[in-house]
Amino acid sequence: MVDQKPEPLVNPLMYTGLLPQEEMLEIGKKQKKLLIGIPKEDQQNEKRIGLTPEAIEVLVNNGHDVIIEKDAGAGSRYTSQDYSEHGGYIVDSNDKIWNADIIVKVSPLACDEIDKLKGNQVVLSPLNFNQRNPDYIRKLMNKKTTAIAFEYIRNEYNTSPILQSMHSISGSTAIIIAAELLSNITGGKGVLLGGVTGITPTEVVILGAGTASESATRAALGMGALVKVFDTSVQKLEQLQQNLGMRLHTSIFHPQVFARSLHSADVLIGAVETDQLRPRFFVTEDMVKLMKKGAVIIDLTIDQGGCIETSECRTLNDPVFYKHDVVHYSVANVPSRVSRTASIALSNILTPILLDIGNAGGIKPFLKENPGVRKGAYIYNGILTNERIGDIFQIPNKDIDLLMAAF
Repeated sequence: MVDQKPEPLVNPLMYTGLLPQEEMLEIGKKQKKLLIGIPKEDQQNEKRIGLTPEAIEVLVNNGHDVIIEKDAGAGSRYTSQDYSEHGGYIVDSNDKIWNADIIVKVSPLACDEIDKLKGNQVVLSPLNFNQRNPDYIRKLMNKKTTAIAFEYIRNEYNTSPILQSMHSISGSTAIIIAAELLSNITGGKGVLLGGVTGITPTEVVILGAGTASESATRAALGMGALVKVFDTSVQKLEQLQQNLGMRLHTSIFHPQVFARSLHSADVLIGAVETDQLRPRFFVTEDMVKLMKKGAVIIDLTIDQGGCIETSECRTLNDPVFYKHDVVHYSVANVPSRVSRTASIALSNILTPILLDIGNAGGIKPFLKENPGVRKGAYIYNGILTNERIGDIFQIPNKDIDLLMAAF
């Protein structure tokens, strides 16, 4: 009996071209080219810009076009040439800018700027809700905008990256401002903020234990000042001490205890976070009357209405006023005093968002997959999606998550 060689096995892969195949569908995302417009701010009051020249280069290298109004970056010491050399298009008039797919602005759009919008665009800017009215919101809705507020955007930790960044800058800057206002060069009482051997250190009272407070506390302690921090939350005070890595004078806010601290305070910084604004004012006018002549008050919450009763919302052109012989400084955009640093911080957050919008194929698919920025969208395609704004202004609103499922 002769052994037979077994039949060779047939490799089915050799014949796949002859067999019916499933159709391969394109499932990859289609990148969308964006036209991004950066109008010039009113540089008497706002010197920041949302994107740096380096950020423009990144966006252009990823296939997007960016148009910038001439001298838009001048307040942050960026020239038009800086932007053009990095791939931006410089325009003398802002008419072309208002036709862009996405408008990036550091201050809220003025009513006449809303009128210039072509419609069906994305607006990335602050809202500053306490300074808005129903007509303002309706104007944006009528333009079918998708409006995303800086202060409402959340990250993966459910915190606001832009607010945290700006609050950190505000806290550090507040101590610099206080030092200036205490000196006799600016008409102050001629006191050095800090401590010198043999001389009692200046006392800084800080209301709030959030991001701005932490930065202010670090700066004041670094200068040798005696710092007292008050807050309504024990947990926040504990977190502050843990972040600083040291013990410091902290106290739960009690009006009587707080008022006693104001007697000897040289500086009061209002930095209580807005979700804690109960009561309306933590520092009453009667408390301010207790402070020393020439003491300094800086209200960092003035953009949300302020936490000190004697505060007034002022501009960078006219930031200082006196009440009851106490120096007051209450400007809504304190980071604009250090505009270049603040602009870089803003740009670092906004650039990835813009890149992701393009990579996702536009604002609609981007918002579907990014819940953090979706929380920042208070208007979507002309529909109000912020329940709080709708309740206060009596404007019908819809849940953006439901809209995402419908569109």
